[in-house]
Amino acid sequence: MKFLSDFLSRSAVWGVLLTLAAFALGTLLNRRAGKAILNPLLLGSIFVIVVLSVLRIPYADYKASAAPVNYLLLPATVSLAIPLYEKLDLLRKNAAAILAGITVGTLLSLGSAFVLALVLKLEHIQYVTLLPKSVTTAISMDVSAELGGIAALTGAIVILTGIAGNLLAESVCKWFRITDPIAKGIGIGTSSHAIGTSKALEMGEVEGAMSGLAIAVAGVLTAVLCPIFAMLM
Repeated sequence: MKFLSDFLSRSAVWGVLLTLAAFALGTLLNRRAGKAILNPLLLGSIFVIVVLSVLRIPYADYKASAAPVNYLLLPATVSLAIPLYEKLDLLRKNAAAILAGITVGTLLSLGSAFVLALVLKLEHIQYVTLLPKSVTTAISMDVSAELGGIAALTGAIVILTGIAGNLLAESVCKWFRITDPIAKGIGIGTSSHAIGTSKALEMGEVEGAMSGLAIAVAGVLTAVLCPIFAMLM
């Protein structure tokens, strides 16, 4: 076991291969089981944790080896603008309502983090770590670090938030009788970033396009408003 651990630690690409294999296995189980709760990203994360724990490989070694996957995060996020471009006319016709929805959603996200911090009596470092929970990791981790939070923990919280949004998006829309595709997309993208957007794309082209737009706008608003909310506690 130690030999295998040492071998993997010295390999340049084992982190990338492990990440892809874990996600592929998660996707396979999700399709076989047909259960929404068996999210491929959630299962993949669990598989990676198990492998690192069993082989006793430090997370820092895995992070360094899997760095190429992180490098693709920003281009993948930017590529979400493609479906938005295809629905540009729809965006122009509903620009005011879309921007208002994203703004309100961002304020609610930040406000809920503030209320949660008060209820749980969190310290400032824990509060600012939680604050940018609803935007993509490419933005949230940098914002958290700038405010003095724990960036790695913020990344984990963001992933869990996205998975929750991915799992609950359709159910929430049914419970609250949200039928407009623009409203669905804006709500999903603002609250659960790229992971939620993958569900929005499954729901429809309009939902996916609006969700992609919400990721960008909510990210900018969060980066601007987080320092203000950080001063509240």
